[in-house]
Amino acid sequence: MNNNNLQLRSGIVGGTFLSTILNITLHDVLFTVVMAVIGAIVSFFVSYALKRLFSSKRKM
Repeated sequence: MNNNNLQLRSGIVGGTFLSTILNITLHDVLFTVVMAVIGAIVSFFVSYALKRLFSSKRKM
């Protein structure tokens, strides 16, 4: 019974993986990369602005 359960899990994981890989296009990958870069840049500038805002209030 344990062997059957392992085969079932392997089939589900393998089928899910293959169906996902076959449906991802180059456009999707490039869009994800561009959005990640934009998110990193925005996060950096927001963190930088908040750091400057709160550090200038402490100096006063």
